[in-house]
Amino acid sequence: MHGTLHGELIIVLALAVGILLLFRRLKLPNVLGFIIAGLLAGPHALGWVAEVETVETLAELGVIFLLFVIGMEFSLKKLASISATVFIGGSLQAVLTTALTAGIGRLLGLAMPTAVFTGFLVTLSSTAIVLRILQEQGRTDQPFGRITAAILIFQDIIVVPMMLVTPMLAGQSSNIGHDLLMLVLKMLLLVVAVYLLGRFGVPRLLRAVSKGRNKELFIITIVVLCFSAAWATSALGLSLALGAFFAGLIISETDQVYHATGIVQPFHELFMSFFFVSIGMLVDPALFASRPLTVIGLALLVVLLKSLAGFLSVWVLRHPVATSLKCGIALAQVGEFAFVLAITGLGTGLLSRDHHQVFLAVSILTMGATPFAMRSMDPLVRRVLGSLLPPTVLQRLEGLSRPRPTSEDRSPTRALNDHIVIIGYGLNGQNVALAAQSARIRCAVIEEDVDLAEKARARGMHAVIGDASNEHVLEQAHVENARVVVIAIADAETTRRITATVRAHTSAYIIVRTRYVREIGANLDAGANEVIPEEFETSIEIFYRVLRKYLVPERSIQELVAHIRGDHYGMLRGTPSTGTIPAAMTGEAGEMGIATVPVDLGRSRIAGRTLAHVDLHGRFGITLLAIRRKNRVITRPEAEERIQQDDLLYLLGTPANIRRLDHELR
Repeated sequence: MHGTLHGELIIVLALAVGILLLFRRLKLPNVLGFIIAGLLAGPHALGWVAEVETVETLAELGVIFLLFVIGMEFSLKKLASISATVFIGGSLQAVLTTALTAGIGRLLGLAMPTAVFTGFLVTLSSTAIVLRILQEQGRTDQPFGRITAAILIFQDIIVVPMMLVTPMLAGQSSNIGHDLLMLVLKMLLLVVAVYLLGRFGVPRLLRAVSKGRNKELFIITIVVLCFSAAWATSALGLSLALGAFFAGLIISETDQVYHATGIVQPFHELFMSFFFVSIGMLVDPALFASRPLTVIGLALLVVLLKSLAGFLSVWVLRHPVATSLKCGIALAQVGEFAFVLAITGLGTGLLSRDHHQVFLAVSILTMGATPFAMRSMDPLVRRVLGSLLPPTVLQRLEGLSRPRPTSEDRSPTRALNDHIVIIGYGLNGQNVALAAQSARIRCAVIEEDVDLAEKARARGMHAVIGDASNEHVLEQAHVENARVVVIAIADAETTRRITATVRAHTSAYIIVRTRYVREIGANLDAGANEVIPEEFETSIEIFYRVLRKYLVPERSIQELVAHIRGDHYGMLRGTPSTGTIPAAMTGEAGEMGIATVPVDLGRSRIAGRTLAHVDLHGRFGITLLAIRRKNRVITRPEAEERIQQDDLLYLLGTPANIRRLDHELR
C-alpha cells in the first residue's frame, strides 16, 4: 500500500510540475495549477490516485500549517495596530457579501442556514493569488493595493469565527444560548492561555532552545508547539486549525518568530500543495460538461456580486470611485480559505455533495479569471467610468466620496507659482518633498490615498486628493504654474498616461520615476524631459563606488554619470552613444589600481637593494606608496631606503605594469 501511495504522490507532483511550468508561461497562479493537477489525477478524471483519503490527511496538515504561519505573521501588537478603517471596510465587505449571497440563495430555494453559510464562503477572497499579482505588478504600494491587502488580512482573521459558528448554523446545537456562552468561555480561556504562554512560557522555552544552536531541537520544538495547540483546541471541541492559529500567535510575540517562520515555511508550502491537489480531486469535470451554463452563470454572478460589495465597502469610506472599483475587481474571486470552510460545512451537513461540487467549480472559474481581470483592470475601470456611468452620476459619486474639508481646505490657498508638483506621495515622493522643503521650495502633492494626502498636509504642503490624469485635479495643484513636476508612482501604464496629460497642461520640466529601463521610451514620447529608472540607477551607484576604489578622479566620475544620464542610459543599454565619453575615462587614469606585493624568498632580486637602484617608476611605471615592515608602516620611503625580506609593498599602477613587475620578480 505504501509503495502504491508513494507512486501516486510522485505521479501527482510530477503532473503538478508540468502544469505549473505551463501556468508560469501563461502567468496563471500556482494555486490553480495544483487544483487542476488534482482534478486530472483524481477519481473523477484519469483515476491515477486511488487513496484519496490519504492525500486528504496530508491536506489537513497543510491547513494546520497554513493557520500556524498566518498566526505567526499576525502578532497581537500588529492586530491591535490595524486601523479602524480596515475593520470597518472589512466588516462592510463581509456583511454586504454575506447578505447579498444569502438573499440570492433564498431566491434560488436554499434553506436560510445554507444560504448564510454560502455567503460565508463567497465572502472570502484569495490572499495568495491577489497579493502575488499585486507584487508582480508592483502595485502593493498603490492606494487600491494597500486597501485590498488590508481587507484580505481582515478576511483571514474572520475565517476563525466563521469556523466556530458553522456547527451552530448546521443545527448541531439544542440550546444555542448555552452553546454560545460555552463558545465565548472557551475563546476567553484560549485568549488567556495565549497571553500567559506568549508573555512568560514560550519565549523562555525558545530562548533556552536557541542557546544550544541545535537546529533539529528547534524544529522539533516548533512543530510540537503547533500540534500541541491543535490537539488542545480539538479536545475543547474546537477545530485543529484554530489551535494552530493560536500557537502561531504565541510564537509571534517571541524574538525567534522570524527564525520559526523560515523553518515552517517549507512544510507549509509542501502540505498546502497537497491541500489544493485534494481539492482538485473532489471536483467532477463532468459537472462542467453537464451544466456549463449553470456554472458559468453562477461564476459571473459571484464576480459581479463581490465586485459590487467590495466597491461599496471601500467607497463608503470616502475613497475615490476609481480606487473603489479596483478594490472590488481585485476581491471578486473565491479564495483558498473558502475551501477550508467548505470542508467544515460538508461535514456538518450545511453543504450537500452536489452543492459542494457546484461551489468548487464556480470557485475555480473565479480564481482562474482573476489574473486576466487584474491585468486589464485599468482599461476596465476607465470604460466603466467613461461609458457605463453617466457624467452626472460619476460627478455625484466623486463628490460623495471626497473627504470632509479640513480647516486647511476651508481657508483660501495662496496661489502657487514656480513650485514643484509631486504626483504620488509614496516613499520616493516623500523623499523628494523632504529635499524640496529643505531648500525652501513650495510643494503641491497629488495623491489618491486619503491618509497619505493628510500626511502631506500635516507637513505643510498643498495636497490634492484624486487621480492625476484628471484635468481638474491638475488644475487644483496649479500644475500650469509649476517649474518641475515629479511623477513617482508604481504603475507603468498610469505613469505614461499621467505624463501625457501633464504635458498637455504645462511646459514644466517633467521628471518621471520608473522601475525598468524599457519604460523610458514611452514616457519620453509622452512628454517627459527626464526618466529615471530604478533598474539602472542602482547600477550607476555601484560603478560610482567601484571607480572611486580605482582612484579615478571625482570630477571624471561625475562627468561620466552625467553623460550616461544625459544619453538616457544608452551606454548601459548597449545602444550607440549620442555623445563622447569624458576623456579622463578613456586613458590610463581609468585603469590605475592599488596592489600589494610581498617581498618573500621568491622575490629576492630586490631584497637588500635600495629604492633608487630598483627604480620601480622608471622601469615599470609604478609608484611605491608605502612599505609595511613588521608592525611599522613607512608612508614616505626615501630613495636610500633598502627593501628587506618580508616587506609588503603598496604599489600604484596599471594592472598591466603590475603584472609585468610580478613576472619580473618571479
